[in-house]
Amino acid sequence: MREFSVPATYRVGADEALTDMLTTNVAEHGDEVGLRRQVDGRWTDVTWQQFGEEVRGVAKGLISSGVAAGDRVALQAKTRYEWTVLDFAIWTAGAVVVPIYETSSADQVAWILADSGATAAVVERDEHAEAIASVRDQAPDLKTVHVIDDGAIEQLTAAGADVPDSELAARRATLNAESLATLIYTSGTTGRPKGCELTHANFLFEIGNGITLLERFMGVQGSLLLFIPLAHVLARVLQVGAVKNRTVIGHTPDVKNLVEDLGEFKPTFVLAVPRVFEKVYNQAKAKAEGDGKGKIFDKAAQVAIDWSRAQDTGGPGLGLRAQHALFDKLVYGKLRAALGGRCLGAISGGAPLGERLGHFYRGIGVTVFEGYGLTETTAAASVNHDEALRIGTVGRPLPGVEFRIGEDGEVLIKGGIVMRGYWRNEEATKEAIDAEGFFRTGDIGELDDDGFLTITGRKKEILVTAGGKNVAPAVLEDRIRAHRLVSQCIVVGDQRPYIAALITLDEEALPQWLASKGKDAGLTPAQLREDNEVLAELDAAVKDANKAVSQAEAIKRFTVLGTDFTEDNGMLTPSLKLKRNVVMKEFGSEVDSLYAR
Repeated sequence: MREFSVPATYRVGADEALTDMLTTNVAEHGDEVGLRRQVDGRWTDVTWQQFGEEVRGVAKGLISSGVAAGDRVALQAKTRYEWTVLDFAIWTAGAVVVPIYETSSADQVAWILADSGATAAVVERDEHAEAIASVRDQAPDLKTVHVIDDGAIEQLTAAGADVPDSELAARRATLNAESLATLIYTSGTTGRPKGCELTHANFLFEIGNGITLLERFMGVQGSLLLFIPLAHVLARVLQVGAVKNRTVIGHTPDVKNLVEDLGEFKPTFVLAVPRVFEKVYNQAKAKAEGDGKGKIFDKAAQVAIDWSRAQDTGGPGLGLRAQHALFDKLVYGKLRAALGGRCLGAISGGAPLGERLGHFYRGIGVTVFEGYGLTETTAAASVNHDEALRIGTVGRPLPGVEFRIGEDGEVLIKGGIVMRGYWRNEEATKEAIDAEGFFRTGDIGELDDDGFLTITGRKKEILVTAGGKNVAPAVLEDRIRAHRLVSQCIVVGDQRPYIAALITLDEEALPQWLASKGKDAGLTPAQLREDNEVLAELDAAVKDANKAVSQAEAIKRFTVLGTDFTEDNGMLTPSLKLKRNVVMKEFGSEVDSLYAR
């Protein structure tokens, strides 16, 4: 059994609460710009004083509408300025925030409202309100529903005009470190989602010990553009950490405008899932090939990777430094410009980025710090950072966090970031947190001698072939997904004679690739399933993935599906994790055909 811990650098005071940081910013730095919001297509500065006044106004409105201290308030919206206002307003009213993904179905919303006992809900648009109305009979505690696009912020502020400041002070006084801050329902690949009880102390411990590791990017001079859902715990932690560090926050709800927003906002730091970094790379490569500069791009990419690897082995030699300087002018600067031109670093989470891409981004001057954590650990339990960076791993434990690798390889986590438990589910809590306080992650991992963690798979997703070989599918899937034509991949083979895979095509990447091959750019994935050139590209991707595993674990056959795995068709969770049981049920015949001969 391997263990590793890092001493805490920050202790949470018993009377601390998340509202304290905003109060301090308003009192001591009120005239400083705290956020920037898009108004009529333009980024507009918002000072801490202005933001604080909005928060107070909405908090008073919630109180006047009947929200009591300790009540649960549901919040369903895209990542937007109002989300952050409402988050802090609900806390200021002494209540608990229950985030809901804006893409959640009426059935999912009904479950969360009923299980949490939410007394109020703030949603983004009428469509959300209508969904709640359709399941209102399943949420007996729900009293009021407010719609952001119908003027909820202004209406609540007006409704609370007569609530005295003393009432807000009284509500804030009900909060302390052990108060429940939020109930985040795990998206869950199987079964009903469970509500993770995260306290003010959980967030404060995570921020106090974790965000300090990123101060080069998230300090007073820094800026953060949020675009992944704030219903996801990692975006939420960075939002709160930015308030604590007085890092300017921006929001963009539509990733279709992401490149344009990055160019205008010019963040010093971004948060994204690996798929975003893969697409930036693949699109740049495809554009270079389309312009007849594919070989130059490939050489530049390899130089970036070699230069990054050299940082860990004594530094680059004279020749490599000269090549790197040349490509920095020709290629890397353009890639940095796609991220706004000021971006110094990024956080990647949710799935492995891959060592090659990690080195590539560090090589072009934008280090992507991979981390690891779960909703139950208030986001990051480990992270790479300037003082402890090992590309290909998910970093060392945060200060104050202890890792243990169980006898079966499971990663166990202990520390102030571990949730209080699952809401109204004592049995599930006992299963998840052992008698020593270690949270059982369900992930399989390895700790090296310096405490760097590598995740090798999910305990429940380990495949056992008919020959008795244990196979972790994530290793293969992540490498295949890095190919520009691939959207999703699921490795199969449980109780089968060999390992195989189902692959879906990336509809965004196809047109440019098709045009480069002189094919009709309008061809669909369903029409390209049997295309020889597509199959040759995918065969190369599979062979590359197989280099990471033994012969017994290698993919022997694959098939291309005509449709993608998406959140809309129920194949992916809101955090883009595969729902393996759903995929296997839907495409059972395709899996069987892989073993038909």
